[in-house]
Amino acid sequence: MFDLAAVIDLPPFSMAQPDKDSLFGEALGDLTRHHYAGCGQYRRILDALGFDPSVMHTTREYPYLPVRLFKDFELMSVPPADIVKTLTSSGTSGQAVSKIFLDQTAAVMQTKVLSKIVGDFIGPQRLPMLVIDSASVVKDRRHFSARGAGIIGFSMFGRDVTYALDENMALDMAAIEAFSEKHKGGPVLLFGFTSIVFLHLIEALAEKGLKLPFEQGILIHGGGWKKLADIAVDNDAFKARLADVTGIERVHNYYGMVEQTGSIFMECEAGRLHSSIFSDIVIRGNDFSECGQGEKGLVELVSLLPSSYPGHVLITEDIGEWLGVDDCPCGRLGKTFAIHGRVRQAEVRGCSDTFTS
Repeated sequence: MFDLAAVIDLPPFSMAQPDKDSLFGEALGDLTRHHYAGCGQYRRILDALGFDPSVMHTTREYPYLPVRLFKDFELMSVPPADIVKTLTSSGTSGQAVSKIFLDQTAAVMQTKVLSKIVGDFIGPQRLPMLVIDSASVVKDRRHFSARGAGIIGFSMFGRDVTYALDENMALDMAAIEAFSEKHKGGPVLLFGFTSIVFLHLIEALAEKGLKLPFEQGILIHGGGWKKLADIAVDNDAFKARLADVTGIERVHNYYGMVEQTGSIFMECEAGRLHSSIFSDIVIRGNDFSECGQGEKGLVELVSLLPSSYPGHVLITEDIGEWLGVDDCPCGRLGKTFAIHGRVRQAEVRGCSDTFTS
């Protein structure tokens, strides 16, 4: 089977798309045959589609599973005894959640790839870190929600990790003031989920008339924009309000989901979401044919990471468009894209969108 170790040491945005297409054609073939042999449900789906995994295909030709399939079935391609961690997706009360089963190899590779991708944006140093959430989210270390998994995953980029919110999701001013006093004027990393950052940090600070001394800070956030779209807050407004109360101007939004944890898509300095050498996207129209540049359609996500479950090619319920290939002003190679919300009547599933106060 394709060995991810063969590319793990490459800079994550260093491969031009033609070379990446060649890599993915081979790697996805190996992953598809592996999951076909190890997962009975996946094998029956491919057989029903008449898809022959023994034949080489292009990235765009591999069958995609609907991402919500993981809510209805427990899909895994390794023996249950090999599972060391189970991730669950976000969901509002009463919603079914996806269950993603990781063996040791998959769990380790998720961490390594996440480190490579995020490190390309914030550098290799571990920064003092303020998590815009409550520590209560990460109490169970074996069974993570997507929100808890995100916090734990990004915490490896920080030191002196401090939680800014208490169990009631209110500002923990004692913790924030102690962190600010210790690290004011220096580089710090803030991490949180989009609407939680906006509603429970930015708006809460503004209501109290408070400002934080984080002019050298970096914010990484992700996990859904629906709540902010409902109150007409877009990416530019989010950044402006953040800068006003914290001084932070380096902001990286990210796009990803628990079904492909690790191979996230980061927003660069030019405002584009980037695929890395570990992931790719295809935009599909109403008839599921591939869309051209600038055309909006369903986002198909491709990842080289899922080895313990058949999640390497998924069709989401998100609407997006690809913006360019190997041409971003930031200098990173690969396909770039934008997300434009979700299809009508799709379930709410972003980490922060599913959180209810």
